[in-house]
Amino acid sequence: MGATGSFLDPMGGPPDPVLDRDQVDRALARLEAEHEAIETSLLALQDHAGRRLLEGAELTGVTKDRWSAAERSISLLWTYFDSYSAALAGAREVRARRRWPNHDDLAELTETLRGRSVTVAGGAGHEVPSHTGPARLSEQFTLAELVTRMNELYATSLDMVVAADSVWSALPARIDLLSAELRRTRSLAHSVGVRPGEHPAGDDLESITHELSALREMVVSDPLAFWRPAPGSSAPGGGRPDTERYDRAARALEDVRREIEAVLRVRQDSEERLMRLRDVLSRADRTLTEARSARGEVLAKIAATEVPAVSGPPTALQERLSAAAEYRRRAQWHRLSPLLESLERDAEDELLRARESLTAVTAPLAVRAELRGRLDAYKAKVARHGMAEDPLLIERYDAARRMLWSAPCDLRVAEAAVLRYQQAAAELLVPRGPAAGPRGDGERGER
Repeated sequence: MGATGSFLDPMGGPPDPVLDRDQVDRALARLEAEHEAIETSLLALQDHAGRRLLEGAELTGVTKDRWSAAERSISLLWTYFDSYSAALAGAREVRARRRWPNHDDLAELTETLRGRSVTVAGGAGHEVPSHTGPARLSEQFTLAELVTRMNELYATSLDMVVAADSVWSALPARIDLLSAELRRTRSLAHSVGVRPGEHPAGDDLESITHELSALREMVVSDPLAFWRPAPGSSAPGGGRPDTERYDRAARALEDVRREIEAVLRVRQDSEERLMRLRDVLSRADRTLTEARSARGEVLAKIAATEVPAVSGPPTALQERLSAAAEYRRRAQWHRLSPLLESLERDAEDELLRARESLTAVTAPLAVRAELRGRLDAYKAKVARHGMAEDPLLIERYDAARRMLWSAPCDLRVAEAAVLRYQQAAAELLVPRGPAAGPRGDGERGER
């Protein structure tokens, strides 16, 4: 019996009616080698670490059922081996009677080596199984049939032992390492106030603790429930341990660990983050104050325009900021962490809203400033062309300027005045040919 879980075939090729001396000697030599291989394999199975663990464990479920069957198979294997050994010893005795065996000796040896000469009797709490019907108290085998039967029992027994040992070698150690990591994470969680019933991460840690405890107990008592055979594999223990539940617990613990680390970072940088939040809210408050002041200025200086209202200071955010400071003072880091994250988002939104409000309120002033700049730019352009003293331009400039520099300023009327000045300036700046000649006062009066 080797690593593949099978014995050697004791005979090869069709037998002669009676073996001659050389055939008998060769067959006995093969049987001696096979007997040693079988004994070595059975002793290795007997001494297998997985078998010893199975004998000493309190098994449950499918492992308990399969081990009970495997124990009977292993016991039967030794019974078969004893019968096999007895048959071989008998053959050796017959062969040892004389150097040149006579016909009767050869006939007896042929029957032993080729015939159904091996009787396996039931005993010690088990009956000999039969492939042809119900279990019987005894059965006759040829040596080849006995080896085939031992091959089957050995393969199934070894497969079961190797599978259980593989699960025990893989999962409990990994579960123990994960449990150690779980204890460290629980200690960190406790230091930042993350406890069951007070924080979701604390509840998750409690759940993972129960899961690992239950998982380890199940793996130890029923390892075959966590074995996935490889499809089509005939090798002993062909397959792999099923680590799905372990992997799921490991991922859950990793998620909690990252959350705890985030809370720890909050403990380390909370003061700086609170200072930044105060600064952002202060800037938002100053911007809203500026917007309210600008609105009053716009209402006083600009006529016939819609000026949006400006909201008051963000009191709700200030209250949440005070709560965050209190959480920090009481070292309630698990409560501070989510509050800081939401406050940082809302404070930036508040500052953006304040800036948008200031922009909306001051828009009319920006329009007036743009009109003023456009008017002065055209005046400078006209002056560069030596037309600054044109009476019509002076008249239209003064009209537009009075509207833009008076309060309240009607932007629609002022824009129309600036446009008239631009049009007059554009007409003067258009080049004219010699045929056109100078324009008279009558022409100007018509404009």
